[in-house]
Amino acid sequence: MDMSAADVKRAATDGRAQPHSSNSQSFSGQELNGSEILVRSLQAEGVKYLWGYPGGAVLYIYDALYKQDSIQHVLVRHEQAAVHAADGYARATGEVGVALVTSGPGVTNAITGIATAYMDSIPMVIVTGQVPTPAIGLDAFQECDTVGITRPIVKHNFLVKDVRDLASTLKKAFHIARTGRPGPVVVDIPKDVSLNKTHFSYPATVEMRSYNPVKKGHSGQIRKAVQLLMSAKRPYIYTGGGVILGEATAELRELVNLLGYPCTNTLMGLGSMPGTDPRFLGMLGMHGTYEANMTMQHCDVLLAVGARFDDRVIGNPKHFSQVERKIIHVDIDPSSISKRVRVDIPIVGDVKDVLQELIHQIKEAQARPDSNAINAWWSQINEWRRKDCLSYKRDSEVIKPQMVVETLWNLTRDRDTYITSDVGQHQMWAAQFYKFDEPRRWINSGGLGTMGVGLPYAMGIKLAKPESDVFCITGEGSIQMCIQELSTCQQYKTPVKIVSLNNRYLGMVRQWQELDYEGRYSHSYMDALPNFVKLAEAYGHVGILVEHPADVEPALREAMRLKDRTVFLDVRTDPTENVWPMVKAGKGISEMLLGSEDL
Repeated sequence: MDMSAADVKRAATDGRAQPHSSNSQSFSGQELNGSEILVRSLQAEGVKYLWGYPGGAVLYIYDALYKQDSIQHVLVRHEQAAVHAADGYARATGEVGVALVTSGPGVTNAITGIATAYMDSIPMVIVTGQVPTPAIGLDAFQECDTVGITRPIVKHNFLVKDVRDLASTLKKAFHIARTGRPGPVVVDIPKDVSLNKTHFSYPATVEMRSYNPVKKGHSGQIRKAVQLLMSAKRPYIYTGGGVILGEATAELRELVNLLGYPCTNTLMGLGSMPGTDPRFLGMLGMHGTYEANMTMQHCDVLLAVGARFDDRVIGNPKHFSQVERKIIHVDIDPSSISKRVRVDIPIVGDVKDVLQELIHQIKEAQARPDSNAINAWWSQINEWRRKDCLSYKRDSEVIKPQMVVETLWNLTRDRDTYITSDVGQHQMWAAQFYKFDEPRRWINSGGLGTMGVGLPYAMGIKLAKPESDVFCITGEGSIQMCIQELSTCQQYKTPVKIVSLNNRYLGMVRQWQELDYEGRYSHSYMDALPNFVKLAEAYGHVGILVEHPADVEPALREAMRLKDRTVFLDVRTDPTENVWPMVKAGKGISEMLLGSEDL
């Protein structure tokens, strides 16, 4: 995903821009300042929303925003939330999310959001202010090396030193962000560049010699993959976030329907295969289902699509490689192939195009899967399913967090609902117990595991999808990291529903301390929690305290009834509950703990 230093230099100088022929051409030839050029360029890219926070280095940009009304700027309360909200918008819509922050601390506050988007390959453009060009490198007020700081956590970044390069640079930024393996791109604009004037012309297209991602998969490799899939006795289809990012959900479902093979999704891939489909084995990995993990370990042919065999999915690579299997790996990013696990048939290309060609070749193939072998394989999988690895005590006198998520799913399963989460136990319970039937409905931080994303994600989605239900499943620890954004929800009328599974602990930390540190709960207990109901009310919202299992469904129904209000549900859950199954660090994917009885 990262570009080499040579690529960076060439990419910044080799753009071949052509005159724009769209409606934005109405501004072509006018002499505009850099800030006006930025706004016109965003308009040409179809940007509807911009999340940001003003400061000295971007005041000319904010003045240009004030003079237009086609882009809605959303004033967040912290720059981290600006990037998270734009990120959530991008995840839910597939469009490029855009954020704007000032120089120095504005940039450094945005770093966590940029890194979060980078780890999950989210298309974004982050515009950052910079001190005037003559002051760069002189330790000016609110100066930092934005390009240097962000280089490891962006797909690419630019420092624009000449206003004449601004329009073409923005065109490159959006092109890089949304093509190939998507990712965040930073455009750093010094204050004098935002003031200086030049004639504006926005390019219709851009060519970069150093950046040409492969789109079509190699037909010969796809043919080999078809032959391998047709000969499989114990096949498995394993997909990740790349299927959703590549808009390849329809193709995946057609492939599974065509072959009748079992399928699993990673945390980031949930929704690409319907959660209610009997051929879907649930999420796999560290907190995946028993059947999903056992099938992964014992399959003989594995088709991996848009996934990267990361540590939370396959556990110990040495343990994983103990079983003989053939692996087909489809990914847009060649650097992800054979990175952790050696594969037999690599296919580099856009997953949608590759799956379309794979389906076509399967339909044309003479051979068909061995039905007896496949039936026997399904018999084994169904035997694993009988473990009921997601069972929990349903007649508990205290609220079980799993029950809250299941109840939410039952109430919203027939509605267009988006679920965001923060990070920790509640994230895993949401992934396990909410059955996502459609893509882009499950919005969470997978790669970086960023606490605090849930509320800003929900804000960004609600602006894009005002008629849909947007729920943020969070914990009392995570929600406090960006809780000031309740003010943003009030100002911009984004009525999201917050379901806080409040167990008075940093739950996942407490779980690890219980299992690996002999119950030494070092600083994982939350001693001084606010009254969340009153806090929500102080921000102008509705707060509801839920303390008994019988009150969970009525509270959720009330939150849904209050369609035009942000509602905060403080749900007091069992503080001793753990997430099962669990694969401990260093263990193999099939070496699962299914409950406390396995300790």
